[in-house]
Amino acid sequence: MSDTTPNNSVTLTDNRTGKSFDMPILDGTSGPSVIDIRKLYSESGCFTYDPGFTSTGSCDSSITYIDGDKGILRHRGYSIEDLATKSDYMDTCYLLLNGELPNKDQSKEFKQTITYHTMLHEQMMNFYRGFRRDSHPMAIMVGVVGALSAFYHDSTDIRDPNQRLIASHRLIAKMPTIAAYAYKYAIGQPFVYPKNDLSFAENFLHMTFSVPCEDYKASPALVRAMDRIFILHADHEQNASTSTVRLAGSSGANPFACIAAGIASLWGPAHGGANEAVLSMLQQIGHKDNIPKYIERAKDKNDPFRLMGFGHRVYKNYDPRAAVMRESCHEVLEELGINDPLLELAMELERVALSDPYFAEKKLFPNVDFYSGIILRAMNFPTSMFTVLFALARTVGWVAQWKEMIEDPHHKIGRPRQLFLGHEEREFIPVEKR
Repeated sequence: MSDTTPNNSVTLTDNRTGKSFDMPILDGTSGPSVIDIRKLYSESGCFTYDPGFTSTGSCDSSITYIDGDKGILRHRGYSIEDLATKSDYMDTCYLLLNGELPNKDQSKEFKQTITYHTMLHEQMMNFYRGFRRDSHPMAIMVGVVGALSAFYHDSTDIRDPNQRLIASHRLIAKMPTIAAYAYKYAIGQPFVYPKNDLSFAENFLHMTFSVPCEDYKASPALVRAMDRIFILHADHEQNASTSTVRLAGSSGANPFACIAAGIASLWGPAHGGANEAVLSMLQQIGHKDNIPKYIERAKDKNDPFRLMGFGHRVYKNYDPRAAVMRESCHEVLEELGINDPLLELAMELERVALSDPYFAEKKLFPNVDFYSGIILRAMNFPTSMFTVLFALARTVGWVAQWKEMIEDPHHKIGRPRQLFLGHEEREFIPVEKR
């Protein structure tokens, strides 16, 4: 942050006492300025009140920038469109962690490092077998990722920069293996070990869909779509799960525990379950002939039905990730030649909504969740795995944000305040007199 001169401030006045307080205004390199209220309580005796923290900056960061009104998403200054179409997930991971895109040697070394961390400790197989077969894969993810700290003691000291780096690499590398094993365990198939000669996305598809009795070769279109899904979900500023990781990390918790906390937060349907909700909505609509009826219902403010996968809480314009995902979506469907009524329904819903003036005026465009849900269904992922894939992709963002916070010499343990509305002090009444 910069520019905290006395002339760049806002004056707050307490109408009860008439006393005024000057609060500095901090200007970032992009986006809205912020009012620095760190001394507000000590000077005024008041806290701010902001449920959901929708108007509160919890930290400063140089990783990801979002302008929802203009439909901008940038990682370290690079547009998400450029990263998704001109880079790959591994180079994007390097960028998020280190601040710059790698050169050829750095890229090769980083990919090799991640590749040679993909295997899990063999005893962790027993950990999987402790879950019921019908366990939700996100429940398994929370447990297994949290358990990493019990197996990798040499990378839990957050004060050691080298251990922080090793933990970061391990989390990025092992998450596809953990996710694929959660899927395999649920369907009763044997775990498939990672292969060092495959790319990150290809290796994940191999571990998920191959079986020991025959070879599996993912098509380039599927690998490219999977890699783009990972890039488009890699980080998204201070969302609920990222804030959870930062809050957990502010206490000094080990990185594996922090990422497990992020996964638990992501599990909520209001956060990571949006693409799963898209499929549920399509099933509710049922048939292309029903689209006009549901479009009218979506326009009715008194009708509880909403078009899932349209519009976005942050993006008040077109979701910049959606255009890239739309291209991959149509590419995958064409590649696979799938005759799936639900996917045909989705494509027709997209066409109708995009041509309807109401949705254009309200800027309710299809977002990344609309297209990612369709792609993942086309690739034969069950809906229960959708949020797992989100967690897999978002791990690098969580790790980068955690690393940035830990390396900030001014970071403090998170401690939100409250507006207390309960009883004042009450006299205790013995049980026989109540």
